[in-house]
Amino acid sequence: MTKLDILVLAAHPDDAELGCGGTIAKHVALGFKVGIVDLTQGELGTRGTPETRQAEAAAAAKILNVAIRENLRLADGFFQNDQADQLKVIAAIRAYQPEIVLANAISDRHPDHGKGASLVGDACFLAGLAKVETTDVQGKRQAPWRPKAVYHFIQSNLLMPHFVVDVSEHWHRKMEAIRAYKTQFFDPSSQEPETFISQPGFLELIESRGKDFGYAIGATYGEGFTVRRLPGVEDLFALK
Repeated sequence: MTKLDILVLAAHPDDAELGCGGTIAKHVALGFKVGIVDLTQGELGTRGTPETRQAEAAAAAKILNVAIRENLRLADGFFQNDQADQLKVIAAIRAYQPEIVLANAISDRHPDHGKGASLVGDACFLAGLAKVETTDVQGKRQAPWRPKAVYHFIQSNLLMPHFVVDVSEHWHRKMEAIRAYKTQFFDPSSQEPETFISQPGFLELIESRGKDFGYAIGATYGEGFTVRRLPGVEDLFALK
């Protein structure tokens, strides 16, 4: 079992990179163990296939140097915040025992994002209940585990962040990881249909959003997060 400091639980391959790739890269550089578990294979995506998405996700994981990357293979577009899917997410949380979980935006253009946020948030709570039973890959009963915090990254919809992480020194690695998804983003030579994220303006949105959040905290680039439960600080000097 790989004990993680931070676990990103995201609805689709590329959600983690787009929403918090800079934060992942920064914390890996700081020496923390970070992992990504994708809920679905993104099999309903217009461009690419589950196989190409899997290869692209592996390439992005290598760029970000994460400790693990897995896929729960929930149904893209049709997974639910119900007992069956909650138990699969709970098992992943208990397997890696993260201190912090990063999850999808609480509301967004794609319905899987808000749905994923709710599923992961509820699973994080339920994972701490001893009477909720799950087993690991060897069939052994897992111990309860509840992360100390759950933070939601911001995606297409502009949400007001509750805090912003300075990712200026790691922005280039975030963008490199995003571009590993060659089937998904702008490619003038591609013959596949245009989608919302394959338009050239989409990556410009990611760039401008990063600059906007960065400017708000006096940095070059930032990534914003929202919370369901307000975080605390030891003293006022802990605030940047």
